[in-house]
Amino acid sequence: MGTYILTMLLVGLFAGLLGSLLGLGGGIVITPVLTLAFGVDIKYAVGASIIAVLATSSGSALAYLKDDMLNLRIAMFLEIFTTLGAFVGAMLSVVTNAQILFLLYGALMLFQAFNMYQKIRSKAETDINHKADPWAQKLKLAASYYDKGLGQKVDYQVDRVAAGSTVMFFAGVVSALLGIGAGAFKVLALDTVMKMPLKASSATSNFMMGVTATASAIFYLFIGQINPVLVTPIALGVLAGSLLGSRLMPHLPVKLLRWIFLLVLLVTGLQMFMRGMR
Repeated sequence: MGTYILTMLLVGLFAGLLGSLLGLGGGIVITPVLTLAFGVDIKYAVGASIIAVLATSSGSALAYLKDDMLNLRIAMFLEIFTTLGAFVGAMLSVVTNAQILFLLYGALMLFQAFNMYQKIRSKAETDINHKADPWAQKLKLAASYYDKGLGQKVDYQVDRVAAGSTVMFFAGVVSALLGIGAGAFKVLALDTVMKMPLKASSATSNFMMGVTATASAIFYLFIGQINPVLVTPIALGVLAGSLLGSRLMPHLPVKLLRWIFLLVLLVTGLQMFMRGMR
């Protein structure tokens, strides 16, 4: 029993570290590790991942808010759409086949890996000096933060608010279906669609996932898909890992974060897609 608890703590620690660094919430690690390495039923793995997402968000959000990397105004506006999507996804999860969940998970991760590779290949960061979207101007979504890695202040505008909101709705659906927090979708919406800097996108995504996951966690608790013995050590490890990740992320180069992001997406996507094909 002691070995089991220690193993789950370490899994949670690694998941929380990666989740807070990349804005992925930790569920992107928890779900494949529990199902592929430990043979846990995907329904219970999803429940554990939802709790891990809550722990990651709790552990990192305060640090990112203190560093001004978290754009709270954008997060609260877009949460309207992700929360609606989470309720839809939670209802769909009851009637969705497990094999379809594996295939969907893998396909989404590989798609986002391709998008991230395109970003790295372009050798240029998101254009933060573009003209702001009219809705972004009305809602005052522009912000700034101090990049400790670059040693300078970064001011940025926000573009394509309507398109980003649509992606966020589907991110909520995917979050509830797969228990991953849909951080890959959220970072895609913020970094690629709405043209926010990657670090601000990751920090904002981490906060948003906690709010989205709350709606899903309540549903999974009522239908009995959250196992306390499985969830407790994982959540503690995730909390510690997310605190560590939130301290490291402001100092890391953006290009390094993108390469880590790409590697995690490729490995996870291929594993889960192959499992679904079997």
